[in-house]
Order: sequence, then C-alpha cells, then structure tokens
Amino acid sequence: MDLPQEIEAKFLHVDHDEVRVRLEKAGAIVTHPMRLMRRNLFCRPEDRHKEVFLTEKLRLRDEGDKITFTYKKKSSDSPYAHELETTVGSYDDMKQILFAIGLETYSYQESKRETWRIDDVEIVLDEWPWLDTYIEIEGPNESAIQAVAQKLGFNWKDACFGSVDTAYRAQYLKMAKEDSIANVPEVRFSDPLPEYLKALQ
Repeated sequence: MDLPQEIEAKFLHVDHDEVRVRLEKAGAIVTHPMRLMRRNLFCRPEDRHKEVFLTEKLRLRDEGDKITFTYKKKSSDSPYAHELETTVGSYDDMKQILFAIGLETYSYQESKRETWRIDDVEIVLDEWPWLDTYIEIEGPNESAIQAVAQKLGFNWKDACFGSVDTAYRAQYLKMAKEDSIANVPEVRFSDPLPEYLKALQ
C-alpha cells in the first residue's frame, strides 16, 4: 500500500521569539497560538522489542482543537516518513477502543505547539520537556519548504529530518538509534529530568 509522505524539516536550538519576528516580516499568519498537546503512543505487545517497533508508530494526540489518530512508517529510502492521519471524536474513548483491540500504550507525552502559515506551508514552533526549542516546516514538497526556510533565514544544510527523537539526539549526544524519548513512560513539563536522559547526556 502506497502511503502519503509527510514532507517536513526541523531546525533545532532556535529562539522562538526571534523566529516570530522573522515570521511576521515574512508575512506569515498565526493559525493557532501556543497550546499544550498531549499524546499516547501505542503498539501491539508482541512488537515492543521487534524491528517494526523502531519503524512504525501509532499515535493518539489531543491537539487542543482536534483529536488525531496517526500511523507513521519510516522510509528506508527517504528522509521523510509515510503517514496516514484521521480525526476522532474523543481522546479517552479512542484510548479505550485501542485497549479493547489489544494494543498497549508505552509512552504518554506532552508538548507545546504554536502554528503559523505562509501560503500552503505550515511552520510550527515546538516545545518539549528537557529539550531546546525548535521549529518544523511542513509543506506539499521539498522545494516549498526550502523556499520558506530561506525566507526565514535558515540554511538548508542545517535542516534535520525525522521524529522528535532527532532533536533529542542532537542534545543528548549518547543517544543511539534504539534510544528514544518514547522509552520514558511519562514525558511531562512538570517532571524533573529523568534518569534515562541523564545517562545519555
């Protein structure tokens, strides 16, 4: 089955206030102010320690104005992931449905996100616990996001690709391929730096 690709790039260790100034100068508009987002990651119990666990992700996310359920699969021949996403009515009810069919959740995660737009390109300002702030640019194709990155003063050679683990690996230098923020059962802003990340600094 051919899945659509999520075309996006991250720029790490950025000051969000500086980025907001650049966005305003570039004519971007705010489509959603900074809000708390919460998510649960799910898997089949038998896949927890298999290779498929590293390449596929099921995510239920409360985005503040909608609830999304997403399947992501890493591509071996592209920096961009394949993704299918739909909206659902209730975060808690969907969790119970996933439990009922035998899935389990292995990580609860909080983040904060502010969304801007330039034409058909979306720029998000992301905050995660225990991590420097970064931005993500997503669009219909690579040339579109490259153009917006240049307009905002970012060098494409500094772009990073992949999940939020890409940002954590850039900050916690001992993180290996199999290490992930999803190995922390609860990722909350109110919690101190977990021992898992302390060991990877």
